Amino acid sequence: MQKLQLWATILIITLSFACGNGQKSTEATDTTSVKAKDPQHMAHKTILFFGDSLTAGYGLDDPASEAFPAVIQEKLDSLKLPYKVINGGLSGETSAGGLSRVDWLLRQKIDVFILELGANDGLRGLPITETEKNLQAIIDKVKAKYPDAKLVLTGMMVPPNMGSDYATAFKAVFPKLAKKNNMLLVPFLLQNVAGNRDLNQSDGIHPTAKGAKIVAENVWGILKGAL
Repeated sequence: MQKLQLWATILIITLSFACGNGQKSTEATDTTSVKAKDPQHMAHKTILFFGDSLTAGYGLDDPASEAFPAVIQEKLDSLKLPYKVINGGLSGETSAGGLSRVDWLLRQKIDVFILELGANDGLRGLPITETEKNLQAIIDKVKAKYPDAKLVLTGMMVPPNMGSDYATAFKAVFPKLAKKNNMLLVPFLLQNVAGNRDLNQSDGIHPTAKGAKIVAENVWGILKGAL
C-alpha cells in the first residue's frame, strides 16, 4: 500500500512538472511572436529618393531635416513604420546624369524607389525623347536589380515660356512611363507650391521649408499606397 502511494505521488509530481514546462514554452513562444510584430524589432526597409535639387533640398537652411524626403522620414517615424529614407538628390542633375550614377546607389538593398528627375532637362529644353529614354533606362536598372521593389515616379512640368508644344509633350512623359512600368505616379511634384511666392525661395523654383512640407504631402499621398 505504501509503495502504491509512493508511485502515485511520483506520478503526480512528474505530470505537474511536465505541464509547467509546457506552459512556460507556450508563454515563451507568445512573447517571441509579439516581439516579431513589434515595429521596433522589425528590420528596416529602405526608401531611395533619387532626384535633383528638389530632392536634395537646395537652398534650405538644413536640408537634412527640411528637404521633403526628410519630412517624409519624420512621418514614417511618427507612424512607427519600419522604413529608412535615403536622400539620393543631387543639385543640377539631369536624367542623363542620373543614369550615369544610379548604379552606385543601387549597391544597397532598395525596397521602394522614388524617381524625381527630368526638371532640369525641361528647363534646358533638352529633347523630350532623350529624357524619356534616360528615365526608362534608370527604371530598367532598378527593376533588373530589385524586381520586387515598389516604384514611384514624380511628375513634373516646365514653365509656359518653353512653348506650349514642348510643355505639353514634356508633361505627358511621366504618366506614360508610370503606366508602362506599373509605377505609382505623383501627378505633379510641386502641386500647390509652384508659382506661390510665399512657398518658394527667391529664385522662384526651389521650395522653402514650408513649401517642402507641402511637397512631402504631395508625395506621401501616393507613397503610402506602396508601403
